[in-house]
Amino acid sequence: MKRKISILLFPILLIFSSLNIHSCNSREETVSCFPNVPINVVLNLNLPAYYDLQSTNGYIYVNEQQCGTRGLIVVKTTNGFKVYDRNAPHICPDNNTTLVVENNIKIVCPKDNASWILITGEPTNIAQIAPKTYRYNFDSTSGILSIFD
Repeated sequence: MKRKISILLFPILLIFSSLNIHSCNSREETVSCFPNVPINVVLNLNLPAYYDLQSTNGYIYVNEQQCGTRGLIVVKTTNGFKVYDRNAPHICPDNNTTLVVENNIKIVCPKDNASWILITGEPTNIAQIAPKTYRYNFDSTSGILSIFD
């Protein structure tokens, strides 16, 4: 009887342990030391300062109040926008981990040259995780882009 129970319990325990191991890997989309700062930004894309967001692959840096600890990178994609935090997602923040856009095609961390594809955020070098992204709402009638966490 004990043997039958242990034979039945073994596969169940194996399934739960594999689920538990997998869930440990699915953490927030950044390292644990990543600053958690509220994001609440409203941009009027009709203004000249945001002209670069009129065309696909256009991007801007946003360094306003309530836009993270180091600002945001906002990119116009083929079907909307991508909004990235400028803190490197794969290492703890220091003076040299603010992400920058290079050659209008990739995002780079100056500290270790980790890079990501600008339009998708997909890692291409060193880092295994994408930059932290934020949600947004775009009202095409008014040209207002609201970014929030």
